[in-house]
Amino acid sequence: MNRVAVVGTSGSGKTTVAAALARRLGVPHIELDRLYWGPNWTGADEETFRARVREATSADRWVCDGNYAPVRPTILARADTAVWLDLSLRTCLRRIVARTFRRARSGEGLWGTDNRESWRDQLGRDSLIWWVLTTHRRRRREYEARFADPALAHLRVIRLRSPAAVASWLEGVDPATVESSGIEREAE
Repeated sequence: MNRVAVVGTSGSGKTTVAAALARRLGVPHIELDRLYWGPNWTGADEETFRARVREATSADRWVCDGNYAPVRPTILARADTAVWLDLSLRTCLRRIVARTFRRARSGEGLWGTDNRESWRDQLGRDSLIWWVLTTHRRRRREYEARFADPALAHLRVIRLRSPAAVASWLEGVDPATVESSGIEREAE
């Protein structure tokens, strides 16, 4: 397990899990949101974003989190392991609401920019809450199909379906044995 893509719907805990796994393995953590978002919620143009991701994933070892479609083929082609956080809609929604509340209250800037979340941004059809409600089921089907694709047969897929399974799996990652033997299991 040298190059790991952590994927899942919004609110599944991708960044938290990827950061914890990267620390545990002693490898760089690549946060796609940090590579994509600029000041004033300005996203990088597609070619710039792709170039940033190619550079970040050119190393021998890393953990990357995110779901951006334009760079997904690059990341999954380079990864040897995919950790799929397939948590319930209820869990993801609860996390999005809690995270947004915390960030809106603290006013923390995101990804080294002046970008900040606010409650006002969470009240319409462009909100993360609405996004999770309308995409959760579809994302699950898409990931099931994606990981069944023979083109991704090189990936070791670890599908984690509950916060307890995530915690248990992370706790069981032993950096001393991961490099030599890998971890090949699906946790329920």
